[in-house]
Amino acid sequence: MISVDNLTVEFGGSTLFENISFQINEKDRIALMGKNGAGKSTLLKILAGVQKPSKGKVAAPKECVIAYLPQHLMTEDGRTVFEEASLAFSELFEMENEIERLNNELATRTDYDSDEYMELIEQVSTLSEKFYSIEDTNYAAEVEKVLLGLGFKRSDLQKPTKEFSGGWRMRIELAKILLKKPDVILLDEPTNHLDIESIQWLEEFLINSAKAVILISHDRAFVDNITTRTIEVTMGRIYDYKTNYSHYLELRKERREQQQKAYDEQQKMIAETKEFIERFKGTYSKTLQVQSRVKMLEKLEIIEVDEEDTSALRLKFPPSPRSGNYPVIAEQVGKSYDEHIVFKNVSFTIERGDKVAFVGRNGEGKSTLVKCIMDEIKYDGNLKLGHNVQIGYFAQNQASLLDGELTVFQTIDDVAQGEIRNKIKDLLGAFMFGGDNSLKKVKVLSGGERTRLAMIKLLLEPVNLLILDEPTNHLDMKTKDILKSALKDFDGTLIVVSHDRDFLDGLVNKVYEFGNQKVTEHLDSIYGFLEKKKMDNLKELERK
Repeated sequence: MISVDNLTVEFGGSTLFENISFQINEKDRIALMGKNGAGKSTLLKILAGVQKPSKGKVAAPKECVIAYLPQHLMTEDGRTVFEEASLAFSELFEMENEIERLNNELATRTDYDSDEYMELIEQVSTLSEKFYSIEDTNYAAEVEKVLLGLGFKRSDLQKPTKEFSGGWRMRIELAKILLKKPDVILLDEPTNHLDIESIQWLEEFLINSAKAVILISHDRAFVDNITTRTIEVTMGRIYDYKTNYSHYLELRKERREQQQKAYDEQQKMIAETKEFIERFKGTYSKTLQVQSRVKMLEKLEIIEVDEEDTSALRLKFPPSPRSGNYPVIAEQVGKSYDEHIVFKNVSFTIERGDKVAFVGRNGEGKSTLVKCIMDEIKYDGNLKLGHNVQIGYFAQNQASLLDGELTVFQTIDDVAQGEIRNKIKDLLGAFMFGGDNSLKKVKVLSGGERTRLAMIKLLLEPVNLLILDEPTNHLDMKTKDILKSALKDFDGTLIVVSHDRDFLDGLVNKVYEFGNQKVTEHLDSIYGFLEKKKMDNLKELERK
């Protein structure tokens, strides 16, 4: 369907990737993988036609519709949510207007026998046939179904888009893409602004209704459930695996071991050859052999080993100061803004050592309750923190509290204690601040980079209650694994607000579900909870 031929991209003298070629076929579901900065988003932009390669070309059939959801975008204001999403059908509206215009022209003309008149009739007939073959779709119902699936309430649909945050505008844009039913959907981090229910809805939509899909995502469960092919971008080239992400990891490990073995053998051969040259370079009888080996070394292509896997780095929290048995006790806690009730009569007890997840649709009060626990906002009822509770808090705005004049290295060096001090460079590398990046000043970092740095800083401070609000949004899969492993070993109490099922799996032992102005406790793993939720939903359908 789409062919990528000898694509090369160069930036300021360095090559991002060189002479890469692959085909995208109908029904392909491809995960684009590779470390941050490898060129995944650039490749997606080239496929979408919004960026040009330095060399090479992307060829697609003329009638092929490609739809692209970038990581960052803003829907323009001036329309309601429903009107904005309905723009997906703008081609339909244009067709309808064109049919009306042609019919009006036919009604006013009298040259019934002319070629031009016959041509007009032909045009109306062709366009009408096309229009009515599409028109049997009730577009209003389609728009509503997709918007509700992506988490909007029915009451949101007539509200102006300007009332919604960037994350919700992203959903409107995603709705428009899905409604267009394109031949190829390109998605760059689509789950960053979705809650668990919307992610599951999107998953099912892409599996059952989409044609070809290419996506970049750090949500492993999402990637594994949807994709059947993995293209890894690494060190300027690509590797194409006809399998999902989990199996690709195993194959990549094998590939790297083979490369390493071949590299080691080649290095041994080079060392032996150089030793021979040194030993016999002045010996007349060996002159030809020496010259031949010098030429061989000059022509030799050095085997490259793909980037080192840093997932072996184990990040360990400092020991937690001991807290009381019940770090958080909530009694009849409520929060409302004017007439809007976020939640009410919330009561629960979190015991020392508990690892709990706050989950639910966006806007149901997860972050609000965290702010109540942190005593950042006023609330009704009682919230008690236990004896000697020392909180480490990570929210998206933590990044703005960092000292802009310090370098990345200094920021971490200031809080690191004990044996981790010897591993600061490894730690920074694992969180994508390797090499010269550790010398950058905080003030020049992007929002995502600051978020990662704030996360590392928090992990090094001795606390016994960790509260993390969406900690994985700017982390790649490897870094998430390092963080998750550290949190599993953390000997304090953990509250984590997250929509990342794979991250929560095996980490939490209790789930608090936010919805319908209440908070429900589930003594379950995340997948146990989701399984139960699907059964509850089925029961609700039966009742209806």
